[in-house]
Amino acid sequence: MSERSGVERKNGDADNDRSVVGSGEFQLIDRVTARLSYGAACLLGPGDDAAVVAAPDGRVVASTDVLVEGRHFRRDWSSAVDVGHRAAAANLADIAAMGASPTALLVALCVPPDLDVTWAEGLADGLAAEAARVGAGVVGGDMSASPTLTVAVTALGDLGGRAPVLRSGARPGDVVALAGRIGYAAAGYTVLSRGFRTPKLLVEAYRRPEVPYPAGPYAARLGATAMIDVSDGLVADIGHVARASGVAVDVRRDAFEVPRQMADAAQALGVDPYRWILGGGDDHALAATFPPAVALPPPWRAIGRVAEGSGVTVDGQPWDGPAGWDHFR
Repeated sequence: MSERSGVERKNGDADNDRSVVGSGEFQLIDRVTARLSYGAACLLGPGDDAAVVAAPDGRVVASTDVLVEGRHFRRDWSSAVDVGHRAAAANLADIAAMGASPTALLVALCVPPDLDVTWAEGLADGLAAEAARVGAGVVGGDMSASPTLTVAVTALGDLGGRAPVLRSGARPGDVVALAGRIGYAAAGYTVLSRGFRTPKLLVEAYRRPEVPYPAGPYAARLGATAMIDVSDGLVADIGHVARASGVAVDVRRDAFEVPRQMADAAQALGVDPYRWILGGGDDHALAATFPPAVALPPPWRAIGRVAEGSGVTVDGQPWDGPAGWDHFR
């Protein structure tokens, strides 16, 4: 953690003040870092000006994402541990989508001075637990005071000697495939926004994504020609692949099963569940394209085809559902 955090201590009895100000910057850093594990790739963790992380491949895959309270999460919807899981997952999924294995996270935390210090500890627990799923760790970061609670995460990864899987490699004739759940988090968001807390399956999917991390490097070994993390919506994100590759993609609606809890919630809320499945994000499934000769083993399943042309269609028709998440709308 950097020493330039800007979290200042005010006068008062720190023992009776559970805010981050009452704790003090360096005590807060100690309390947070004590909850972290650093992963096998970490050669030097927090305590110096920078961490040292092994890069056996000789190249480092890096990705950054930011979560802002009120824009990306709400504390009345999600616990601090939940937010930690989500913040880590959003970045670790990007590393997996390049065909790499995550090695480390760096976290910058900007907090209101009156934030309860236990919230920061819970966030650290969530970050550490999600990183541990892939053998990575939280190796450093920074803290600062801010009127808006913000969590910024940078993830690092290793390609293991493979070429990165880009968005630009899809070719006509390729099979479009998906690994992981889709539509669950978007359904959970809708449920929460309508003031409900069930079905638990959907709400928990929004709070803590279940990312198929190993499927990314696995796809690279299988010969995936393009790949992307589905964070903003399946049609929108496959659209990024189509544009980068200069191709058209058609997705089959019948490739997706609507689970009972989603179907029940959709009926109760008056929503077409395929708007969640095809237009909703935050599940962090992985979508990839493969040469047609590749036999797709689980967790990969075919959902469409790549063709000559441009754009994304669903069952051969233009998609008239949600265009996907846009941070500036």
